[in-house]
Amino acid sequence: MKGEYYKTKDSVNEYIKLAEGVNGGEIIEDLKTFVPKGAKLLEIGSGPGTDWEILSRDFDVTGSDFSPEFIKHLTIKYPTGSFVELDATAIETKQRFDCIYANKVLHHLTDNDLQNSIAQQAAMLNADGIVCHTYWKGSGSETFKGMFVNYHTVDELTKLYAPHYTLLKIELYKEFDVDDSVLVIAAKKP
Repeated sequence: MKGEYYKTKDSVNEYIKLAEGVNGGEIIEDLKTFVPKGAKLLEIGSGPGTDWEILSRDFDVTGSDFSPEFIKHLTIKYPTGSFVELDATAIETKQRFDCIYANKVLHHLTDNDLQNSIAQQAAMLNADGIVCHTYWKGSGSETFKGMFVNYHTVDELTKLYAPHYTLLKIELYKEFDVDDSVLVIAAKKP
């Protein structure tokens, strides 16, 4: 991930306030139609823990973040939770998962890093494993508050996932504005 925004306690606290009331509850409900209850799931970029908390109601979730400050926050807020410091680009872990979930996290990666991450995730998934990722829709990239943000179209994402996954669902949805986001749910190819 580019930038240092999530590296300080002040920026983490600022982000937590900005993200209040925002969660992937509807996306997670959609995901539950593809992934059985109790499945082993990795959340990439748990941040404040809002989605981790929702996911943990139905799945055996390991949360992760690249920010040591977010990991501190998560372990204090959810002392019985499982959290690891993890770089979304390299994703170095020996664990295997039934599902990998990332809600508006992978857009911080360059196209090349995203391509590598998608391949790494396929290697970490069990047979028939599922990924569920969301992105901001658009083209190009920008830096916002020191954070790199990379926008994607449905066509671009379809091409990025094709080598490793069978798309189960790829569609536009509304996070703040009509069709401002893209949901990808895909199954690992055998």
